[in-house]
Amino acid sequence: MTNRNKQKGDRAERELAKLLTVALGIPIRRMLGAGRIDDVGDLDGIDDTAIQVKHLNSIATAINAGVPQLARQQVNKRAVRGVLFIKHRRHGWIAVTTLDQWAADEIERRETLTT
Repeated sequence: MTNRNKQKGDRAERELAKLLTVALGIPIRRMLGAGRIDDVGDLDGIDDTAIQVKHLNSIATAINAGVPQLARQQVNKRAVRGVLFIKHRRHGWIAVTTLDQWAADEIERRETLTT
């Protein structure tokens, strides 16, 4: 990865950390050491969630690269949830998850509403 692309990715991670901190009301911070064997995600602050961040012009490329990375990070973190955030120049921030992950979250949300 070129220095320019790394800087672009680092900026996206910092921006998303700030946005999530405000949106969720909890501190979210960048993780350092990308590419480690024990990588647990790009952002930290939600104990049961691995977060992967991509800043690419192609959503398909971001998904193809990010989803497998996220799956490894979830295993490394022992996280119940995982989400890939993509920063896209035209569409802004997009959150991507798998069908299985989304369905599990929806079931948990519904159970919480009924209790």
